[in-house]
Amino acid sequence: MFQIDLEYNKGILFARLSGKLTRKSTYKLNNYLVPVILKHKIKYLVYNMFLLDSIDNAGVEAILNTKCAIRSNKGRIYLCEVSQNINKEVKKLHIKETDNELSALNLIEV
Repeated sequence: MFQIDLEYNKGILFARLSGKLTRKSTYKLNNYLVPVILKHKIKYLVYNMFLLDSIDNAGVEAILNTKCAIRSNKGRIYLCEVSQNINKEVKKLHIKETDNELSALNLIEV
């Protein structure tokens, strides 16, 4: 089961992902998160992937969709706490990685 825990703090949307991001669950990103980003003109998004068990190509595409939405708002996106079991798939995204949410926060506030 895939879940997203969202927190908006200091102009940054933190999305904590857990479970399996697969073709069956990507609708949560594509149909919920992307419209929220566009509607509220969110510029900064940090994905925390500590509890993400697996991701397939459809999951990679869904994250790329959110990356496009953030870029359309002239913002930046970061990944943090990427586990070893999804590291290979996440490298395909070409999104800057940080150690944790605090590191991402420091990069954005600079």
